[in-house]
Amino acid sequence: MALQFLLVALVSAINIMIHALVTVGAISIARAAGYRHTVRPRLHLMAVMVATATALMLAHTLEVLVWALAYRIVGAAPPGSELLYFTFVNYTTLGYGDITPVQDWRLLGPMTAMNGILLFGWSTAVLFEVLRKTLEHLAAVDAPGFSPEDR
Repeated sequence: MALQFLLVALVSAINIMIHALVTVGAISIARAAGYRHTVRPRLHLMAVMVATATALMLAHTLEVLVWALAYRIVGAAPPGSELLYFTFVNYTTLGYGDITPVQDWRLLGPMTAMNGILLFGWSTAVLFEVLRKTLEHLAAVDAPGFSPEDR
């Protein structure tokens, strides 16, 4: 069991680093885009939000791939199972239960889900912060359709 906790700590740390890197990048890009003056503020807001959400989804996909690699290295998935599907089901807490980890590594499923929940919550916070900052900027530059109440 100690080996499972050690593996989870390592993979979670790697995923947190990935998420931190993508978060910093997404916020930097959103901030830079927010400083531009735009004649179509609603389209601008949509573009910033789509870019941010896409970057975060790519981060989650990369994080799932890190988990899948860990599962493969330790042999956590049953022989013949679809490893990527199994990993996505755990990470997203979908929990179909049609594939379960091998007995020696069964704690990896819930611990992967715990990591996924944490990182999805983080992504939600990032999306709301980018939205808030972009609305604040559009209101500050008196973009048509945006008012100080949007701040």
